Amino acid sequence: MTTTRIDDPADPRLSDYRDLTDTALRRVAEPAGGLYIAESAKVISRAVAAGHRPRSLLVQEKWLDDALPLAGDAPVYVVPDSVAEQVTGFAVHRGALAAMHRPALPDPAALLEGARTVVVLEDIVDHTNVGAAFRAAAALGADAVLVSPRCGDPLYRRSVRVSMGTVFQVPWTRLPEWDAASPLFAAAGIHLAALALAEDAVLLDAFAAARPERLAVLMGSEGEGLSAAALAAADTIVTIPMAGGVDSLNVASAAAVALWALR
Repeated sequence: MTTTRIDDPADPRLSDYRDLTDTALRRVAEPAGGLYIAESAKVISRAVAAGHRPRSLLVQEKWLDDALPLAGDAPVYVVPDSVAEQVTGFAVHRGALAAMHRPALPDPAALLEGARTVVVLEDIVDHTNVGAAFRAAAALGADAVLVSPRCGDPLYRRSVRVSMGTVFQVPWTRLPEWDAASPLFAAAGIHLAALALAEDAVLLDAFAAARPERLAVLMGSEGEGLSAAALAAADTIVTIPMAGGVDSLNVASAAAVALWALR
């Protein structure tokens, strides 16, 4: 480990941390660059405990003592507050930032093998909702989370933060499109239950009373819900009973309710 003080926001060694608030840029650049950003000593600690490796840390002087034990052999860049803000695009106040080596994603079939309860997130673009869904999955005993090709990145900084680091705890990977994804669940003997509104939907409490032994709960996007392809792939459509004229819940809340009922 080397500790280096940097006062120039244009220093190329800080390039991993540049423009962290530019979601469109980061969601492409981070996977392509083989990295993700972990924010705060607690989150970095959970990433390291899960076997992930830092490639560098960026810290202000006041957070240095907390950050050093987390760095391993990665370089630690110590910067003034003003430099941290200029580089990242926001006032860094949660302690250290770490650029982490992004681990290779497991094969979906391997992840489904032996899983009893799985969460599937289709095209959820709000990273806050992705992180909250992972937190629910971890808290309520899901064995894995699978995300669609267009779903937000679970390792995006905001997803990681909202999940409280549980994205490192619950195994996850990306699915192919439904024409290739649907046979994976069938081959694994996993029942696909789509949470959606439909006239022939089964109420959640009735479905839970005769819960299939191996089950995947499909959650759709914030605006459109599940796609026609996802609904066609589902074995059952399930709905959460509502009152007060409300027809649906936030996707992360719905995941928590469904997983609790199906635990």
